[in-house]
Amino acid sequence: MPATPLPSFAGGEVDEARMQASLKTLELLVRRRLDGVLKGDHQGLLPGPGSEPGESRPYNPGDDVRLMDWSVTARTTHPHVRQMIADRELQTWVVVDLSASMDFGSVGGTKRDLAIAASAAVAHLVSGAANRIGCLVTNGETILRVPPRAGRAQKQLVLRTIATAPRAPEGTRGDLREALDLLRRPEQPRGLVVVISDFLGDVDYVRELRGLGGRHEILAVEVLDPRDLELPDIGEIALRDAETGAVRELTVTPELQARFADAAEEHRQQVARTLRGVGAPILQLRTDRDWLADIVRFTAARRRGLAGAS
Repeated sequence: MPATPLPSFAGGEVDEARMQASLKTLELLVRRRLDGVLKGDHQGLLPGPGSEPGESRPYNPGDDVRLMDWSVTARTTHPHVRQMIADRELQTWVVVDLSASMDFGSVGGTKRDLAIAASAAVAHLVSGAANRIGCLVTNGETILRVPPRAGRAQKQLVLRTIATAPRAPEGTRGDLREALDLLRRPEQPRGLVVVISDFLGDVDYVRELRGLGGRHEILAVEVLDPRDLELPDIGEIALRDAETGAVRELTVTPELQARFADAAEEHRQQVARTLRGVGAPILQLRTDRDWLADIVRFTAARRRGLAGAS
């Protein structure tokens, strides 16, 4: 099956007609590929336990130890966990990092386009009769906020807000930490927080993630381009920092390629440790891969894993 194309949104600078056409195309792509994955009314991209306690069952390897039912365990002398009743209404916040580094793309489209596509998939997968969705979009200078509400019009408003968000001004650093902190004050109802970013730059949002992870389910969507991970063998090159404007001229050698790849891998591992430390699964999307196929595989794997555990 051919790779799913990425509709281009050109950093929110396209005209109204093209914007509507791109959003409609994106919605159709998502609906056709993902509807076969959806089963049931209350499971979405990150199906998981609700907040209401239900029946106990024997512990299985891999179960969350925080759900241990100690009273039943003591009575039976066998470990048991408390199952949770699925919430009938889900509130989802989509936090989208559109800092300057997200405007880059070397193949297939930009990371910004991929972030908008991922947002559309999330909106479709968490949609339901009473489910609410809202968004926080940050470019490092400004933050756009759409409070969670239910309905198709709300879903379209969320996607339009993300798609039309302005580009980050030259020299502006991304600030994912501030956007995450805004979700902690005032306190939000328990729900799902989806963080979409390339997670480049300083990992200075650990405290904010931990605060959110104590109350919400968190899903991290890591949006990458091949050039984030490796340098091509192209000889002389001028590299420009998208968030500071600084330019550095280099000669690409095998040694430099190895050092760049090692540094990129070390950063990816640091990000992964941080996210997994708050119990956040990581969905990695790349501009050089079929983004919808990756989402389908991730969603199906999550559902299989939960079904096996239960």
